Amino acid sequence: MKVGFIGLGVMGSRMTTRLLEAGHDVIIYNRTKEKMIPFLDKGAKAADSIEKLAEGADVICTCLSMPEDVVEVYNLIFQRAKAGTICIDFTTVGMDTSQQMAERARERSISFLDAPISGGPEGAEAGTLTIMVGGDKQAYETVLPALQVLGENIQHLGKSGMGSVAKLMNQYLVAVHSLACSEAMVVGSALGLKSEQLYDILKSSYGDSRMLRRHMEDYVLDRQFQPGGAVKYVHKDVKLANVLMKQAGLHEFTGNMAQAAFNTAIQVGLADEDMSAIIKPLEKESGTIVKK
Repeated sequence: MKVGFIGLGVMGSRMTTRLLEAGHDVIIYNRTKEKMIPFLDKGAKAADSIEKLAEGADVICTCLSMPEDVVEVYNLIFQRAKAGTICIDFTTVGMDTSQQMAERARERSISFLDAPISGGPEGAEAGTLTIMVGGDKQAYETVLPALQVLGENIQHLGKSGMGSVAKLMNQYLVAVHSLACSEAMVVGSALGLKSEQLYDILKSSYGDSRMLRRHMEDYVLDRQFQPGGAVKYVHKDVKLANVLMKQAGLHEFTGNMAQAAFNTAIQVGLADEDMSAIIKPLEKESGTIVKK
């Protein structure tokens, strides 16, 4: 089984490495060609176009940035992929995008699985990702051995689009929790508490959260904002999640505030910094810095 992998970014590069180390025959394509070079020494074959990769692969994996990237890439894949090909999209996109791609794939006798991932670069490197899969059950079972190289918690959630719904609910919590813990740390520090002491209290109390620990320990207290997950991507994700909130019949929800806060961070030039940088506009507004 030949596996094609398109998108060798922070996550895709690590996932591709794991597939190669597991002995899979991997064909790669990346828009920035230089990123393909290190994988050739590991045994990968480089395709000079998406269409060439689509012609030669039995399974095509994509790990891209934005919904529009998914549409653009699959426009090319669907032109040349042979009947029976299974496509796995690891990108975080809206439910509607996943469902549209699945319908277009069916028209060409191709299977499309929406399979967004969670676990960050460290999870991709260790093969411990959570993989949320929507789409045809038989196609899922066919590619499950490859998915097991990449993740530990792999779940088939039902029809096309359900993987994307699950991932966006996760990202909704990421965004909302990021804003809430940033507000709490800024306000406590502004009113006279020592930032480290406040954090120590919160992480051992009911206010604890994974985002609080991630942001404070790895980024904010050390004032280090090199991205593990950039502001612009969390903004994209919570915006998509908010669409689902409305589709479910909700009118007022905290995701609107989180979307606005991440948008503010983008507007002041923080788009490419880590998502924890959402705290910076709050710090500026309050006149305090959360640090050791």
